[in-house]
Amino acid sequence: MSDYIISCSSTADLTEEHFKARNISYICFHFELDGKQYLDDLGKSIPFDRFYEAMANGADTKTSQINVAEFTDYFEGFLKEGKDILHLSLSSGISGVINSAMIAKENLQEQYPDRKIYILDSLAASSGYGLLMDKLADLRDEGKSIDEVYEWARDNRLRLNHWFFSTDLTFYVKGGRISKASGFFGGMLNICPLLNVDFMGQLIPRYKIRTKRKVIQTIVDKMEEYCDDGREYNGKCYMCHSACYEDARAVADLIEERFPNLDGKVLINSIGTTIGSHTGPGTVAVFFWGKKRVD
Repeated sequence: MSDYIISCSSTADLTEEHFKARNISYICFHFELDGKQYLDDLGKSIPFDRFYEAMANGADTKTSQINVAEFTDYFEGFLKEGKDILHLSLSSGISGVINSAMIAKENLQEQYPDRKIYILDSLAASSGYGLLMDKLADLRDEGKSIDEVYEWARDNRLRLNHWFFSTDLTFYVKGGRISKASGFFGGMLNICPLLNVDFMGQLIPRYKIRTKRKVIQTIVDKMEEYCDDGREYNGKCYMCHSACYEDARAVADLIEERFPNLDGKVLINSIGTTIGSHTGPGTVAVFFWGKKRVD
């Protein structure tokens, strides 16, 4: 047994079974649906299909971060067991939740001066964040120390590539990532924006592509352009979607055909309720290891 735990938040968008199998600890964000509060607990409180159906029907959603008291209680449970902690936060380009984790760390470090508490900005989101956590679990299981795993995460987190597209611009307009005018004309012209996450962990629109068929092809082209070793890529590929599994499956099929040396099949998850509150239904995302993000 290792003398430390690796930790993230529920916004890493893996399943509960996956987290348990890899011995990755997590703490839950919160969200509201039409004024009622829930935990972002991997689809247990509200199944993902019901959540996205409610959004499509006009339900109001709001998310809230994990607060200092919650982090304090969560971290202290491990410290009392004599465990050190390596916690990666959701990207600071998306959420300020790392600040609450840092305050909790500072408070607890005084009470547990012999324990190590590392907090690191993942600069990642959704199942890309999950893919990063999976790699850290691999390193831990290989016998790497908490210091070695922390240093690897710090030095390699920007190699985790994120590419997204959406067939429904409603919630990107609502969240201010796309202007109302762009959203209106984009809908009329059947434009599916292609976005990625930059070196600051922010979600950035990159291309305006007409038709879903073309954007599905383009997102796979982008993977080939940016992944390690092009078509010889032999790492893992994770995907997620918001109530559009058929679109995600179409992308996954193309990836598995183009990259025959993948480490296993493409893993498809659902975009959770925190990230999904901002994307809405109709988003597909692809995550893989590749070129370092520099812009």
